[in-house]
Amino acid sequence: MAEYQNIFTQVQIRGPAYEGVPIEAGPWVRQMKPGFSYWLGKIGDSQVGPVYLGWLGLASILCGVIAIEIIGLNMWASVGWDPIQFIRQLPWLALEPPPPAYGLRLPPLNEGGWWLLAGFFLTASILLWWLRVYRRSRMLGIGTHTAWAFASAIWLYLVLGFIRPLLMGSWGEAVPFGIFPHLDWTAAFSLRYGNLFYNPFHMLSIVFLYGSTLLFAMHGATVLATGRFGAEREVEQIVDRGTAFERGALFWRWTMGFNATAESIHRWAIWFAILTTLTGGIGILLTGTVVDNWYLWAVKHGVAPSYPAAYPAAIDPTTLPPTGGVR
Repeated sequence: MAEYQNIFTQVQIRGPAYEGVPIEAGPWVRQMKPGFSYWLGKIGDSQVGPVYLGWLGLASILCGVIAIEIIGLNMWASVGWDPIQFIRQLPWLALEPPPPAYGLRLPPLNEGGWWLLAGFFLTASILLWWLRVYRRSRMLGIGTHTAWAFASAIWLYLVLGFIRPLLMGSWGEAVPFGIFPHLDWTAAFSLRYGNLFYNPFHMLSIVFLYGSTLLFAMHGATVLATGRFGAEREVEQIVDRGTAFERGALFWRWTMGFNATAESIHRWAIWFAILTTLTGGIGILLTGTVVDNWYLWAVKHGVAPSYPAAYPAAIDPTTLPPTGGVR
């Protein structure tokens, strides 16, 4: 008998399409006739649909489309409405925030006003989608963990584009819309404030980022490695002996000295993921508002060594005694 042991292969079991648990009567129903996709079944459940949109989903998608249209049309206009150049230069195109001279005032559309409009609709889209995630969780009777994990990512987004610029008194402090311009902004931001790598909250964010990848890889590998024993049926296997989860637990206990349970590994993973953006947002928020130079802060607190005195100290000429001069 051939054993199932291939990280690229998933056994796809297809039964009748399932509409889902009943929902409360209202103006919206589940839409789209359910079907099956072989290739989507390679990475998840092969059933596609039905979908519940709802007023919140419709409003979120509408606001998102408006934001993307504003960003895309401004980028297209910047290359003279040339479709070939638009596609070719897309990674370098940007919709920039208003210049610092405008502060928090409303600028003309062509001097940052479009950026404000796009940011408003994009933020509205994200917040409406968060509310949709929260309400769908409550309607299905499940926990709201997904909504609060999503909120951590929204926190970082709001810090970069709204909260910190508000505290700094200028929309010009915000991040431009664009791929490489966004990365350029990040590099310039780090240089401007004395190397963001010395920001302790940035350090924590990177620790949780790398830790998340490690935890998810360890968990995913364990479940796939025990998949032949039905590891995907986590709930039924938690209390049984000789199951996939007991074997996985034994593996980690033997190799690392302790093991996580089927529940606790997910708690580890969600906290590491949430703390990545939570600590990152705190680090960005403190930059420029509380700390002007992270390198000098690190030297002061013993985190980083100071530069060696390779040259004589500079002397302020105004402090020298008069030596006489031409009369």
